[in-house]
Amino acid sequence: MNSALNLAELAIRAKTVTLAFALVLLVGGVTSFMGLARLEDPELTIKDALVVTPYPGASAAEVEAEVSDRVEQAAQALAQTKHVRSNSMPGMSIVKVTIEDHYDSSELPQVWDELRRKVTDIQGQLPPGAGPSVVNDDFGDVYGVFVAITGPEYAPAELEEYAKQLRRELLLVEDVAKVELVAAIPEVVYVEMSAEAKLQTGLSPEQIGRVLGAKSLVADGGRVAVGPEFVRIEPSGGVRSVADYEAVLIENPQSGALVRLGDVATIRRGYRDPPAQLLRVDGERALGLAISTAPGGNVVTMGEALTARAAELDYLRPHGVDFHVIALQSRAVTAAIDAFTINLAAAVGIVIVVLLLFMGLRSGLIIGGVLVLTISGTFILMAIGDIALQRISLGALVIALGMLVDNAIVVTDGTLAGLARGQTARMAAVATVKQTATPLLIATLIAIASFAAIGTSDDATGEYCGSLYQVLLYSLSLSWVTAMTVTPVLCVMFLRPPRARPEVVDRPERPRLAGAYERVLAAALRRRGLTLLVAFGLLVAAVVGFGQVDQSFFPDSTRPQFMVDYFAPRGTHIEQTELQLGEIEAWIGERDGVTQVATVVGQGAPRFLLTYAPEEPDSGYGQIFVEVDDYAKIPGLQAEIQAALETRFVDGEGNTKLFMLGPGEGGKIQIRLSGPDPDRLRALAGQVMDILEDAGARGVRNDWRERVEALRPLLAEEPARLAGVDRRAVAEAIHATFEGRTIGVYREGDRLLPLIARAPEHERDDVAQLGNAQVWSPTARRWIPIRQVVAGVTIVEVDDLIRRRDRIPTMTIHADPPLAGLADQLLARVVPDIEAIDYPQGYGFELGGEYEKSSDARAAMALSVVLFGVLMILMTIVLFNAVGQALVIWLCVPLSIVGVTAGLLITDNPFGFMATLGLLSLVGMMIKNSIVLIDEIDLQIGEGVPRFAAVIAASASRVRPVGMAALTTMLGMIPLFTDAFFVSMAVTIVFGLGFATILTLLVVPVVYATVFRVAEEEV
Repeated sequence: MNSALNLAELAIRAKTVTLAFALVLLVGGVTSFMGLARLEDPELTIKDALVVTPYPGASAAEVEAEVSDRVEQAAQALAQTKHVRSNSMPGMSIVKVTIEDHYDSSELPQVWDELRRKVTDIQGQLPPGAGPSVVNDDFGDVYGVFVAITGPEYAPAELEEYAKQLRRELLLVEDVAKVELVAAIPEVVYVEMSAEAKLQTGLSPEQIGRVLGAKSLVADGGRVAVGPEFVRIEPSGGVRSVADYEAVLIENPQSGALVRLGDVATIRRGYRDPPAQLLRVDGERALGLAISTAPGGNVVTMGEALTARAAELDYLRPHGVDFHVIALQSRAVTAAIDAFTINLAAAVGIVIVVLLLFMGLRSGLIIGGVLVLTISGTFILMAIGDIALQRISLGALVIALGMLVDNAIVVTDGTLAGLARGQTARMAAVATVKQTATPLLIATLIAIASFAAIGTSDDATGEYCGSLYQVLLYSLSLSWVTAMTVTPVLCVMFLRPPRARPEVVDRPERPRLAGAYERVLAAALRRRGLTLLVAFGLLVAAVVGFGQVDQSFFPDSTRPQFMVDYFAPRGTHIEQTELQLGEIEAWIGERDGVTQVATVVGQGAPRFLLTYAPEEPDSGYGQIFVEVDDYAKIPGLQAEIQAALETRFVDGEGNTKLFMLGPGEGGKIQIRLSGPDPDRLRALAGQVMDILEDAGARGVRNDWRERVEALRPLLAEEPARLAGVDRRAVAEAIHATFEGRTIGVYREGDRLLPLIARAPEHERDDVAQLGNAQVWSPTARRWIPIRQVVAGVTIVEVDDLIRRRDRIPTMTIHADPPLAGLADQLLARVVPDIEAIDYPQGYGFELGGEYEKSSDARAAMALSVVLFGVLMILMTIVLFNAVGQALVIWLCVPLSIVGVTAGLLITDNPFGFMATLGLLSLVGMMIKNSIVLIDEIDLQIGEGVPRFAAVIAASASRVRPVGMAALTTMLGMIPLFTDAFFVSMAVTIVFGLGFATILTLLVVPVVYATVFRVAEEEV
C-alpha cells in the first residue's frame, strides 16, 4: 500500500478528523478573510533615493560640473547602484540613485546608510557655498489620503494653523505614519527699504539683520538669590509682534545718530513670493493634507478611523472651511475589493452551477464544496503569509479557479466510474486516489512551477505580481490535499450507485457523447498524418497571427479620475501658470460628468497612489485631477479635453493621462538620446519629436524643456575694482533688490518666520530698474547704483535644466500614443525612422518607457522561465519514468497559442503582462490534463488492453473530467471580461483553453500513437 493510498485510507477511516479539518478550513477561512489587510494595489518598494545639494547662485552648467558630477561619482561607487540620474538646475542639484532590483525593502535602509556615508565623504570636495547634501530616501512614501482644505474667507496662515491642529490630532490615529501639509505658503516678514533710504542712512541689510536677529534671540539672564528663592532674570528688549520692529533703533554708520527702523523701512508680514507650490480645488486656492499609512497598517481601517476622528474634531473647523477629497485610498480599496470579490463569488457560483448541471446534483455539490473549502483554506494561508487582499492576490484565485476543481473532478469522476462498475463508494474512492494521486501531484507541481518565474523575478514587475505566485502556490497545493482527503470522504458519504438511486441526477456515462467522441478520435488516429498536418498548420497560422496581436505592458486603471499634465514654457512665473491652468480647469469643470477639478501648480502632488509618480518642481508645470461620476465617461471626456488642449489652450503643452496599473512613470513612449554636446542633443531631439508628432503621438515633450532667457549684467572690471565690488557682491545686491535676501528670523510661538530684506514694489516690479539696484562699496563706504560698476546687460539663452544618466548628458523625449492606439503600435511605426537618423560618433538612443519596463520584466523572468521549464520537463519524465510520454506532452504544449491568438485578435485585446499570466495558467492546465490522460492510457495498456483500444478508451474516459475542468474555468472567467485589468488574461484563458481542450482530447492521443507507433491492427 503506497503513501497515497495510506493518505486516502487515513482520511476515510478518520472521517471525523477529516470533517473537522474541513470545518476548520471553512470557519478559519471566513475569519481570516475578514481580518486580511486590504490594498488597492500590491506593495511595491521604491528603490530610489534623492541626493539634494544646494549651490546658490550657480548656473545649471556650473551645478552639473561642480556638484552633480561629484555626487554621481559617490553614488556610482556603491556596489548596489543600478542607475544614477541627475538634474542640474540653477542653484540646485538633484541626483536620483536607483538600486539594483534584487535588493528588497529589508535591505534598503542599510544601502541608504552606506549612500549617506559616501555622500558625506565628498562634502569637502564641493565648491565653496555648495551643500550640504541631503539624502532623501522616503520620497517614495504613499500618502493614501489626500484632501484639500478651502476657506475663501480665511488667510492662508489661518488655514495652516487649523491644518496644524488637525495634524496633531490625526497623528494619534491608529496606523497613521505621517501627516504632511501640501502647498502651504510660508509666512515671512519683509523689511523693504528704498534706494533713497539706503543712500541717506548708509544702513546695510547685514547691519539691519544683526540688530533684528538679536531682538529675536532668546537671552538667558541667569538667576539670583532673593531671600529663600532663586529667581530667574529675564531682560526686556525683545519683540512680541512684527510692529515692534518699527521701534528698533539702529545706528547710522555715516552720522552715528540712531535711526528708527520704521522711519526708513516698511516692515510687514506677508507670504513667500513667489510660492513654491499651489493647490486649487474647483477654482479656489486650497491647503492640502496628505496622510500616509504605517508599514503593515491596514489602509481601510485607517481610513475609517480617520473619518471617525475627523467627525469628532468637526468642532474645531471654522465656519466656511470645507474639505475636498482628492484621493481616499480606503474608499477606492473598499470599492475595488468589493467589486472584485463579487466577481470572484460570481465565478465560483458559475463553476458550481456548471458542475451541478453536468456532473449531477451530488457530484456537483461535492466538488463545489471542496472548491469553497480550498479557497477558504487559501485565505488562512494568506493571513499566515501576511498577504493582503488586493487586485493581484484576488486575481490569482480566479486564475487558479479552474485548476482548483481539476483534482476534485478527477477523484469524483473516478469514484462515479467505479460505482458504475459495481464497486462500493469506498473501494472506488480509494482506487481512484491510488491511481491518480501521484499524477495529480506532479501535475499540480508543474502548474505551480509554471508561475514560479514570476515569484522569483526580482524586478519591479515581479515584486508587483509576487503575491500571485504565493497565492497560487497556497491554493493549488491545498487543492491537491483536499482532493486526496476531503473529496474521498464526501464521495463515500454521499455518492450512490446509479441503479440503487435512479432518481439521482448523477450519470457517470453519456453513451452518445462518448460514442461520438470515440468515432472522431478513431478517425483521427487512422488519419494521424492528416491530423498532425492540420495541427501543425493551425500552429503556424497562430504564430503568424500572433505577430498581428498588439503588445502592451499593464493596462490603464479604471479609477474614476484622470490627469491633465500642463507644461507652460520653462521659466514661466508660477502665478502666470496658475492663471493659465485656472482657465483650463474652469472649462473642464463645465463638462458633463465632471464632479471635481483639483489642480497642483509648481510640482506634482504627493504620491497618493503607488503607481503615481510626482513631477519634479517646475514653476511652469501644473497637473489637473479630473474626477468623474462614472468611469465610462472618461474616454469621451479625455478626447474632448485633449482636443481643447491642442486647439484652444495653446499657451503651453497639455496632455491627458489615465492612471496606470503596475509600475511606470512619464510618457508611455520614451526615447533617450545621449551624447556630450547639448546643442547636438537638442538638434537630434527635434528630429525625434518631429517623427513622433508626424506619427500622431500626443504629449510630445523634451525633458530638458526649452532654453530660457537670462539677463547677464556685464561687470566693468576697472570701476568695480575701484569701488571694491566683485561679481558676488553684484549678484547678492540684485538678488536682494528683486527676490529679497534672508537676514534673520522672527520667533512667534513655535514658528520661525524668515526676515527678508528687499526693495519696495515700485523698485522691483520693472526689470528696467536693475541698474538702480544698490550695491555696497567698501571703498566709498556707501551705497552706489549697480550701473556704476556694470557696463551693460545682455540677454542670453541658457539650459535651465541639464539631465544626465550614468554621468552622460541624456535628453529624454516623452510621448503617449493616440487615444485610440497602443504604445507598441506607434513605436513600431517610428523606430525605423529614429534609427535612420544620422547620429554623430558618441551619440545614440535607447528606448525607455513602457517598452523598457516590459522588456526588463521579461528579461528578469527569462532565466527563471528556462530553469523552471527544465524542471517541469524533468518532473514529467520522473512521473512516467520515461522520455516518450514527456515528449508527447511537450510537443503539444505549443498548440496552446492557437486559441490565444484567435481570442486576442477577435476581441482586439493586447498581449500584455496579464495575458502572459493567462498563458502560463493555460500551459499549466494543458499539461495537467495531458498527464492525467496519458497516465490513464498507460494504465489501461498495463492492464493488458490492446494499445489502439487503450488509447481510445482512456481518452473517452477523460472526456468528462477534462471537459468539466475546461468548461468551469472558461465560464468562471466571464465576470472578468468587464474588468479592465484582467480582461486580456480572461480572454487568453477562455479562448486558449477552449482550443486547448479540443487539442488535448484529439491531438495528444494522436501524438501518443505516433510517438509509440500504435497501429490500428493492435485492436
